[in-house]
Amino acid sequence: MTRRSAVLSVGAVLLLLFGVLGTSVPVPYVAQVPGPTFNTLGDIEGEPIIEVQGRERNDVEGNLNLTTVGVSRGGLSLVQAVRGWFDDEVSVVPEETVYPPDRSEEETREVNRQAFVTSEQAAESVALAELGYPQKVVVREVPEGSQSEGRLEEGDALESVDGRPVPDSAVLADVLTGIPAGTDVPVTYTRLGEPGTTTVTTQAAEGRDGSLLGISVLDQPAAPFDVDIQVADVGGPSAGLMLTLGILDLVGEEDLTGGAVIAGTGTIDLEGNVGPIGGIPLKIVSAREIGAELFLVPADNCAEAVAAPDAGVPLAKVATLDDALEALADARAGRTPESC
Repeated sequence: MTRRSAVLSVGAVLLLLFGVLGTSVPVPYVAQVPGPTFNTLGDIEGEPIIEVQGRERNDVEGNLNLTTVGVSRGGLSLVQAVRGWFDDEVSVVPEETVYPPDRSEEETREVNRQAFVTSEQAAESVALAELGYPQKVVVREVPEGSQSEGRLEEGDALESVDGRPVPDSAVLADVLTGIPAGTDVPVTYTRLGEPGTTTVTTQAAEGRDGSLLGISVLDQPAAPFDVDIQVADVGGPSAGLMLTLGILDLVGEEDLTGGAVIAGTGTIDLEGNVGPIGGIPLKIVSAREIGAELFLVPADNCAEAVAAPDAGVPLAKVATLDDALEALADARAGRTPESC
């Protein structure tokens, strides 16, 4: 064998080896891709995403779609990672940014689920405040085995405990501090707009004086109906804005979409501020694929959204819930909303 033949043979073997390794050896990266969208005014497998109990939902048309990002499971191969870097509809990111090394995958899912639950609660509070409902102490959970089980329910608005008004959770805590554990106390509440009274035997408060009702509560606006949100496969806080708009469209006085397909994303806090999220270019792709006529972009994501190739859908800049409502009003009236 000549020297040239030997070099070519070795080169061919190395090329084959690198090819095999490139397609089989994982690298510490994952691929993010456009995920499914969910119309907050609609349902999943026959179950409404936003369920309303205690009143009829508005008969609405149009869409208010929350957008998501899908994530590959397991590490990518080198070839897959390189392909992803050159694909506008794939984002290749370090695996640790999605699955932190100090948490199991199950723990990461639980953290994301809790973030979504928090966004649900914020969306409900902001929407009901926008509609003018008064602030109350609202029951969020009655744990199994609690002294209040079978007496109080999630969504009840507490009015008084032991004859004393409880306008907020701080006053409720003060009232319970003066009541020994094991005391039978009358509790008045409002449930779906109807007043009620029950008696709860208080339980010991660990580490402090007084007692507990055995419930968790939030200070939030209380309406004569209950809102329940069900989106099983979505995690994280980025659905907050679209859930808020969905609630407003279903129980408010105004048709927000005018029959149009609207998509968007963004966190929302209790003051109605819309916060930035990750994966904005991928979410715009999802919006384009469903034929969205407008995409609501958190103001702090605007630069990234504008830089995304071929958005294919008008982008409305929103920093607050009021901005989002104004953008929707502009769209219904045929005006151009403030753009990124």
